[in-house]
Amino acid sequence: MRGMTVKDLLEAKGKRQMAYVQVAREEEAVAAAEAGMDMIGTAFIPERAHFAKAAAGAHFQFGLPWGKHADVTEALRDAMAAMQAGAQSVYCGMSPTLVEGLAREGIPVICHVGLVPPKATWTGGYRAVGKTLDQAQMIWQQVRDFEAAGAFAVEMEVVPANLACEITKRTSLLTVSLGSGGDCDVQYLFSADLLGENRGHIPRHAKVYRNFAAERDRMQDDRIAAYREYIADVTSGAFPEAGQITQMEDSALADFLSKI
Repeated sequence: MRGMTVKDLLEAKGKRQMAYVQVAREEEAVAAAEAGMDMIGTAFIPERAHFAKAAAGAHFQFGLPWGKHADVTEALRDAMAAMQAGAQSVYCGMSPTLVEGLAREGIPVICHVGLVPPKATWTGGYRAVGKTLDQAQMIWQQVRDFEAAGAFAVEMEVVPANLACEITKRTSLLTVSLGSGGDCDVQYLFSADLLGENRGHIPRHAKVYRNFAAERDRMQDDRIAAYREYIADVTSGAFPEAGQITQMEDSALADFLSKI
């Protein structure tokens, strides 16, 4: 079963909410596809380049890592490699100028506004962006610039929900909400938050559905216990047992001994 194409996603805009998850492990990508996730994403790095083909049935997006690409040519080379690896779209957190270069070559691009972590110093750190008139106008202009550059979607991170709602009504871009309310076209979470992998601070916009951190703690305790039991068995001579070894026939052993 093929995943949703860009055309499918844009046709679904305003008709139904879609679910999108960021994964870090192949088994997460496979599980998300099996669950019926509309969109799955991960960073385009060598150890994850096979994820798209492992997660058939979902729209798969590879993200261009921030700071890796110094210009359009470098980004385009990686974006094309990502598409060849099975992606149906590419995330790019860089400028409209760079996005335009990718879009011009037919790369479907998801851009980013609001709280953009590598650029957070410009907007006051890790906090909501868009609460003031100036910030709201800035976000709206950025959306319009990305739309003109040829992006097909925009991630809106920690933008006030009512502002994100109004922008969603007024843009042709598919809007992706990471903490920006339920009126965007797509809802987005990180698997690490959704599965309860993280300890300590949980982002306010995240919802935790499982407690994998506690399960990993339990498994680690079991690993330590198993290693200790093994060490004790080796020390006492309880390992190996008869069932874990093989023996020569007595006559064959006797022949061997006679030769040495």
